[in-house]
Amino acid sequence: MTSNIKEWKRGVKDGIPIALGYLAVSFTFGIIAKQAGLNPYEAIFMSATNLTSAGQFAGLTLIAAMATMVEIAVTQLIINSRYILMSFALSQKIDSNTSLFHRLLMAYGITDEVFGASMAVRGKLSPYYVYGLVSVAMPGWVLGTFLGVVSGNILPSRATSALSIALYGMLIAVIIPPSKGNKLLSGVILVSMVASLLFAKLPVFHTISSGVKIIVLTIVIAGIAAALFPVKEEAIHEG
Repeated sequence: MTSNIKEWKRGVKDGIPIALGYLAVSFTFGIIAKQAGLNPYEAIFMSATNLTSAGQFAGLTLIAAMATMVEIAVTQLIINSRYILMSFALSQKIDSNTSLFHRLLMAYGITDEVFGASMAVRGKLSPYYVYGLVSVAMPGWVLGTFLGVVSGNILPSRATSALSIALYGMLIAVIIPPSKGNKLLSGVILVSMVASLLFAKLPVFHTISSGVKIIVLTIVIAGIAAALFPVKEEAIHEG
């Protein structure tokens, strides 16, 4: 019991920077959620049950575009499929005797940042360390969402629109660092941007909903890149 509490406290300490980062990003999400027509309770519930910035922003875009439930579900499955791979990796760091209950609780809180912090732990990973990370990271995300929704009613419309630009800054921060020095990834990003622009501007694609566009572009571009330029196993281990 003492060891579990110690691991939880260590997770809380390591999770504070994550919570602060989430607070800033989710503030923007709260503003956009307000613009999309969600009330504070709906926005907070969405943040508390769907801990993924990319998935939530995409979900709001689809909701605002009146996409179907199927489109939203498939888009979320594609966008969040990376967490399956993260779970595979983390399953190798935990004790093989870890119960299904603990595995499910850990799976709820896996995000890019929680995964990174968990993988950096030396030796076996304790579920309670992950609980410590999530116990501060998740409230930080939810609190930021709440503040964003409330500010959407208080701040002037111009200020709200200006803060919404932070979303694009977050997305740029996600794709630029890994693309540096990686010609393949840079090419895929460039092709994705051009293809998205064509889908948005060409009249022939106007009848296709935003959800279907995201699904098609993701599967086609990622599939072609994986087929033509597969990542060698040695490169994976070196990374």
